[in-house]
Amino acid sequence: MTKPSWKKPIGVLLILMLIIGWSVVVASLSRVVATWHLAFQTLFYLVAGIIWILPLKPMLRWMESDRKDRT
Repeated sequence: MTKPSWKKPIGVLLILMLIIGWSVVVASLSRVVATWHLAFQTLFYLVAGIIWILPLKPMLRWMESDRKDRT
């Protein structure tokens, strides 16, 4: 029987912290962004809505790694 990994619960907490932190950063910029032209606002929120995904792949890969992979 294998020992349960601590990486998955920690990874889930890190992902939640990432989402919450990124949301706070973007929301704090909303007053500044609101003064921009509508096209720039749309571009900003589109990029901000996608960019938080970038750190997820390495984080998910780390969460899935276990001792079997380290041969």
